[in-house]
Amino acid sequence: MQERMEFQTEARQLLDLMIHSVYSNKDIVLREVISNSSDALDKLRIESLQNEPLRGFWSDPNIRIEFDNQARTISISDNGIGMNRQEIVSNIGTIARSGTREFLTMLKSKSEGGESVNSELIGQFGVGFYSTFMIADRVTLLTRRAGEPEAWQWESTGDGTYTIEEAERAANGTTVTLHLKPADQEDVMNDYANEWTIRSIIKKYSDFVSYPIRLRTEKPATDDDTNEDSNGEGGGILTEQGTVIREETVNSMKALWTRPASEIQQAEYNEFYKHISYDWSDPLRAIHFRAEGTFEYFALLFLPSHAPSDLFMRDGARGLNLYVKRIFIMDDAKDLLPSYLRFVKGVVDSEDLPLNISREILQQNRQIQLMRKRITKKVLDTLGELRDSDQPQYGAFWKEFGSVVKEGVYQDEENREQLLGLGLFDTTHGDGKTTLKEYIERMKEGQEGIWYIAGENLSVLQNSPHLEAFRDRGHEVILLSDPIDEIWTGMVTDFQGKKLQSITRGNIDLGSKEEKKEQEKERQEKAQEFGPLLGAIKERLHDGVKEVRISNRLRASAACLVADENDMTPQMEKIMRAMGQEPPRSKRILEVNPDHPVLGKLLAMQSNNLSDPQLGDYIDLLYGQAILAEGGDLPDPTHFSRLVANLMVQA
Repeated sequence: MQERMEFQTEARQLLDLMIHSVYSNKDIVLREVISNSSDALDKLRIESLQNEPLRGFWSDPNIRIEFDNQARTISISDNGIGMNRQEIVSNIGTIARSGTREFLTMLKSKSEGGESVNSELIGQFGVGFYSTFMIADRVTLLTRRAGEPEAWQWESTGDGTYTIEEAERAANGTTVTLHLKPADQEDVMNDYANEWTIRSIIKKYSDFVSYPIRLRTEKPATDDDTNEDSNGEGGGILTEQGTVIREETVNSMKALWTRPASEIQQAEYNEFYKHISYDWSDPLRAIHFRAEGTFEYFALLFLPSHAPSDLFMRDGARGLNLYVKRIFIMDDAKDLLPSYLRFVKGVVDSEDLPLNISREILQQNRQIQLMRKRITKKVLDTLGELRDSDQPQYGAFWKEFGSVVKEGVYQDEENREQLLGLGLFDTTHGDGKTTLKEYIERMKEGQEGIWYIAGENLSVLQNSPHLEAFRDRGHEVILLSDPIDEIWTGMVTDFQGKKLQSITRGNIDLGSKEEKKEQEKERQEKAQEFGPLLGAIKERLHDGVKEVRISNRLRASAACLVADENDMTPQMEKIMRAMGQEPPRSKRILEVNPDHPVLGKLLAMQSNNLSDPQLGDYIDLLYGQAILAEGGDLPDPTHFSRLVANLMVQA
């Protein structure tokens, strides 16, 4: 006897919003129903282990999908645990989950505001089944609980009521039949009674469900078709109407990440990487692990061989593929890795996260934060192992992704030391790159800091006048020519207890304490000797320099520009301007070499004729040379060019 019943008040409100609200993606409806079928099979498997009479019902577990394009129906069946009458009323007629009111409030506010509701929220509060009314105007459910003789049929049009009656079903399990609304592309609704649509949705969302998903199709027979029994894997049955019925497993069920790493060949890793990354190259390294404890998940990550073209684009694709119990949730779970590891591709699958976890919850979920921390450490540890075990391969990796990894030096304070240890840098030691650890091992006795120089061009840095005193005394200097080096060096003070010191800032004194005292004494004597000239230079260049002083770092060059300890470098000023900011212009300090012949000539010229106009021109030339030596931009290139031409004429 058929009974008509009303939904619980909140369920009725939810149905109304489901039907009349506009969602961004209706494809997830099939994902939800398939996930419910997979859960029903899991429950039967577990209950059959605990309840011996149910063991006979656990046979060939599967999910079957049939569709009828003419009648516009699609049916999803399983041979899982099924439901009895009371379970139907409890599970479908009522919403007895905590948080339902908040979910309804969110739906109402967004629908009233004209916003598109994020369909990934569906199922978050146990309302996945109700999503069927987004694409169907009538839903029928036929179910029989394993071990019970009665079957039951539930049906509703989503109008606030449903019917339930006893029915016939030969075996345990559940069949959900959706009587589809008309296909409407403008309403972002695909034709779900279409074989290609069904296949594509299964491949995207449910490809790794651990039970076979079998799709039943019926097509006109061809000359090659024969009347043979269906074996469920492509064999066809020829009907009297001249059609052939086939049943094919459409999901792979090959969740590579759930298998032990010892059983997986490198070729399988390579194939899977190409499948999820759309990269034709083999990955550089696979990172495969399972986290156990109070919170368990699988992770299969890959380090690419080459940087993608959108690596530095603001809206470039990044993030890991997130699965929950092998069900695809999202392909850009950015919160699972920091942005400086955005090149890492892969899959994370959790048994403990709620199905259809939303992006908002993803950001706040404590388990996600723990996963992020563990995954980040695993990637950094793997990079460290690669650096130590295969230097050529790691060098190739650093060439492609080093600039991105260095972003983490100023973004991730917790892992800063480890990230600095991963860096490869050019130095004055030789042609190859070196790590900071190797640099420290080669430091001269008595050297307290890590010397570095930053700029825009490696060849300019290699010939910088700032290096002259360091080369003269055999001190190694790190050459930083990546634009991002200007950012992280301004935020990092030390590595392994050694202070990072720029050789273009402040005063530089090399050698022992006695040597430093001697150098300072000599500098003061030279400053007194060249005092009048230093004053004349500062007066001439007062708009460009804040101070003129005797240098202790120059050997062969006549002059160089240095920054005060707390001033912004010209390179950093350029970076900020490129970002749309206008920083205050910092005046530099001009250091001159008193032992250079040019300074001797200028001193003599200044002593003989204070009003000689050529003195000012030569000072401008000296200043221009110092700017060019560090790869800077001349304030007035035309004036400098004219001065050089006049000098050539005089020569």
